[in-house]
Amino acid sequence: MSERLELFIAEDHPAFAGHFPGRPIVPGALLIDLAIRAVAQATGRRISSVAQAKFLSPALPGEPLSLSFDAGADSVRFDIETAHEGGVRKLVSGRFNLHAE
Repeated sequence: MSERLELFIAEDHPAFAGHFPGRPIVPGALLIDLAIRAVAQATGRRISSVAQAKFLSPALPGEPLSLSFDAGADSVRFDIETAHEGGVRKLVSGRFNLHAE
């Protein structure tokens, strides 16, 4: 199953206050948390662990974010991207392990 979902982070999210003052970026942990929740809701499966996550570029407040993922029997491959004038910029790439049912 291959899916694409939009992710939303409010520009006034409390994480921006300390990450980083004067030049805020979306914390990687927040991106991973949003991805875990979105994948779990879309697939009806629980995520057991983050097997791999590679942060490729920072996400800025207000940027449109999209999550694409492919769910297999025991893991989910995912990418988080943002669209900009020049095309698409990949922010995070990784894999979640699914909880054994």
